[in-house]
Formats: sequence, structure tokens, C-alpha cells
Amino acid sequence: MKIGIGNDHSAVELKNEILKHLVNRGFEVVNYGTDNAESYNYAFAAEKVSNAVIQGDVDCGICICGTGIGISIACNKVKGIRACVCSEPFSAKLSKQHNNTNILCFGARVVGVELAKMIVDEWVNATFEGGRHAERVATIMDIENRNC
Repeated sequence: MKIGIGNDHSAVELKNEILKHLVNRGFEVVNYGTDNAESYNYAFAAEKVSNAVIQGDVDCGICICGTGIGISIACNKVKGIRACVCSEPFSAKLSKQHNNTNILCFGARVVGVELAKMIVDEWVNATFEGGRHAERVATIMDIENRNC
């Protein structure tokens, strides 16, 4: 699996830890974020990761800002993206199983390194269950198509 990762200035250290964690688990990771602590607008990283997911350059994405909220909102502005903010592993797992999320977001000022690794592991290990959830995801996509 090839994963795109993006971040703003507040999440450089956490991004690097997550990137290393994913590589150690055997994933290929493409860095679309900043490696600099100078102010960097999370929306730019969100758009890069989102476009990479939609274009098939990566299979899925992980985006990190201070809270995870802003970067997830920016990700969700790209048609076809289903980004979620998760601060614990259970929601991360269910977001993939029930909502077929393609970008995981969290906050560097909200979760620590070890919790972030657990959140990432649950998300990347989960698979979409389909069934009744497929109908709901299709409805979400229909709403997106009617309003974009």
C-alpha cells in the first residue's frame, strides 16, 4: 500500500514519527507536507494529499495539523475525498469499515506519538465492510455530486 502524508508546521515532528512507523511496517510513503517549522498553511498539504488520492498516485492519505480539524475540512473540499478526524483508534477503524474513508486526519496538539501510531494502525488495517454501508457511502457521494 502506498500512503500519502501531509502536514503543516505544527505537525512536522509527529509526521516524521508516523512516516517512520509506516515505513517500518512495510508501507511506501510519499511526503506531501512540510519539513520546516516555519508557518505553513495546512490547506496546501491537504490539497496535495487529496489530489494524490483521487488521481491514484497513492492508495490513501494521512494528514496532520494542530487539531486535525482544519486539514480535514480542506481535504473534504476535494471531490471524492472522505476524510475523518480521529483522536482514538476505535473511530479510526470504524471510519474505514463503515464510511470507506480515504484520508485519516488527527492533531499533533491533540494526540501523542504512541496514540497516533495506534490510530494509524487501526485505520490502515481496517477494510470497508460494504453491504448496508456501501449504500450509505453512495448516498454521501450522491449528495456531493448534486452540490459541487
